[in-house]
Amino acid sequence: MRRLIYVLNGPNLNLLGKRQPHIYGHETLADVEAACRATASGLGLDLRFHQSNREYEIIDWVHEAREDASGIVINPAAFTHTSVAILDALNTCEFPIFEVHISNVHKREEFRHHSFVSGRADGVIAGFGTQGYTLAIQRLATLIAAQP
Repeated sequence: MRRLIYVLNGPNLNLLGKRQPHIYGHETLADVEAACRATASGLGLDLRFHQSNREYEIIDWVHEAREDASGIVINPAAFTHTSVAILDALNTCEFPIFEVHISNVHKREEFRHHSFVSGRADGVIAGFGTQGYTLAIQRLATLIAAQP
């Protein structure tokens, strides 16, 4: 059984901690990665952590994950609301996928209420801050352990 998970992050998350901290908090993406690595390690999982402002890179990582991984945690950021291409890539995966949003997108502008990714996601975590990532990893670990 593969014990590798991917954590994928979309556009502008490289500015986490600097961009709109009143919405996204003061933690950096490096802080998020450290928390994800600690959680994954404690659960016996390996982790690949990526961020890109380029849609095609995220799609390439999804394609890579479908061959190597047992699950994906994805914060598609603005691509959540625009990318049928990321949805199509995720639809090729036969393992659990969890969508994470740091803020509660449903309390924000109406255009943020629709997610293409949610149509494939096995679960969606929104509004838990960066803790949403570690919650998603914990759930993935439970599902991976339950696989025959």
